Amino acid sequence: MASPPPLEVVARLAGGTPRSLTPIGGGRNSQVFRLEAADGQTFALKAYFQHPADPRDRLGAEFNALTFLRQQGLACVPRPLAMDAASALGLYEFIPGERVSGPSDQEVDATWAFLVDLRALGSLAEAECFPEASEARFSFQAVAENIQVRLERLLAVDPNLSRDSGLAAFLEADLVPAWRGILAGGLEGCRRWSIPFEDELARAKRTLSPSDFGFHNALRTGHGLVFLDFEYFGWDDPAKMLSDFLLHPGMELTLGQRQRFAAGILDRFLLEELARRTRLAFPFFGIKWCIILLNEFLPGSLDRRAFADLRDRGTSERQARQLTKARSKLKQLLDDHADFPYFSL
Repeated sequence: MASPPPLEVVARLAGGTPRSLTPIGGGRNSQVFRLEAADGQTFALKAYFQHPADPRDRLGAEFNALTFLRQQGLACVPRPLAMDAASALGLYEFIPGERVSGPSDQEVDATWAFLVDLRALGSLAEAECFPEASEARFSFQAVAENIQVRLERLLAVDPNLSRDSGLAAFLEADLVPAWRGILAGGLEGCRRWSIPFEDELARAKRTLSPSDFGFHNALRTGHGLVFLDFEYFGWDDPAKMLSDFLLHPGMELTLGQRQRFAAGILDRFLLEELARRTRLAFPFFGIKWCIILLNEFLPGSLDRRAFADLRDRGTSERQARQLTKARSKLKQLLDDHADFPYFSL
């Protein structure tokens, strides 16, 4: 487990030596602390993962996104207060609330409404400064190439580890054949619907997106939902955004709620071919999610997970758990792809 953030930097951000700094968890790439300042105020302090092999500026992306959204009047995100880039620390408004378990239909509506707001804000001149969201790809060809690169990294995992853990058997018997079939089906679908496989989505059809979005990154408060974690914020493909929400393994939603979310996005984004492009994109991103779930087998991801894992669980335990999740995710994906349940074309 990583050491606590440097006290002198924390004191500078908080305006004095804090009374307490208590770990309260975090995402899969960061640590979050409840900071009680000398004057009794409470803040959230976030320590971001840094690694030479991963140059993404998670702190800058999140702090800039939250600054922009608060300036545009969105109160459903935390207020950013101070940051130290050298130490990868950000200080934010502390939001008292609870994790969202068993969301209501009204809370589902709040999620798609927030994304509709982001779509509208994308027309502002100030939005032009934002980069592409992390992992954004704007053609089916680019998505397929990204998936293939990720898959090849898993295929190159140490043979002994891959064999002994069961990873090799899963890749050979299940994941690789599934990907080949989905890729062939995607190419055929693009031809059938006259959607060029290699052409990038026009800028006007892209949207601002948190990228990693859903109830796993939200708090239920007395004033409604507050959305967290904007480390990957930027311009993205709405088909990816919608597919990711429907596929995300970190949320427990009913089929009706997933259908409700999809209807909210499709009815209000008013983008030609979004439904068809999402139907084509869905199995691609489903395979990608299966691969992401197996990141614990990759050295760089192991470092990042160990940094964020405040409970300091062992590597083997994390790998076994994630392999089980990937098996389950692939089965669900193939069932959904065969009989797509989320919207009709």
